[in-house]
Amino acid sequence: MAVITISRQYGSGGEEIAARVCDILGYTYFDKNLIVKVAAEVGMFKEEQIVDISEDTYMMRNFMERLFGGRRIKVQTGPLGSPKAAYVQSLNEEQGVALMRHTIMGAYQHGNVVIVGRGGQAILREQPGVLHVRIEAPLGARVMRVKEREKITISEATDLTKNKDVAAETYLRTFFDIDWSDPLLYHLTFNTGKWDTDAVAEIIVNALSRLKTVRLGLT
Repeated sequence: MAVITISRQYGSGGEEIAARVCDILGYTYFDKNLIVKVAAEVGMFKEEQIVDISEDTYMMRNFMERLFGGRRIKVQTGPLGSPKAAYVQSLNEEQGVALMRHTIMGAYQHGNVVIVGRGGQAILREQPGVLHVRIEAPLGARVMRVKEREKITISEATDLTKNKDVAAETYLRTFFDIDWSDPLLYHLTFNTGKWDTDAVAEIIVNALSRLKTVRLGLT
């Protein structure tokens, strides 16, 4: 019942690596669908009202507009189906991040999940059975990947990549008081300018098996 968190620079291939790890292990990728499922179990419901808070979409200005689109979130306060089951409120920044904390902790309780971004390395920092991974790459390599993927110019890809990095760094510093590049947060850090997706995924899988062994006190 292990969990893997993956922190990644924009364009470094973190999502592709996470997907490959999920394929190898049969784990679940922590995406919008799983957020909806877990949020329902911890007291949030109605799929159209659940919001996916990802740090690379965070910006200091217009936070609520960017992440919540002006929507209101229904919060469970009683048994499902009861007349007073819920109330509707507008979430502020802290409440929105608290929602993500709860859903990530819920996913941790399920286990066998790969969480990309969203502050997973901070939220699950002290939890046993979690492998924390950091994915980086040189800016030039990331820009070229973004250019090809998004079908945009090099200049546009450069701006997009830098802005996404700033957004992620700001989000994690503001709400979790961490420097996302701090190596002490992670078990492993990879430079995908030197490793391909399959190689990184295989190393992560091997490291996870070692993590389980250590937890069982077998070494």
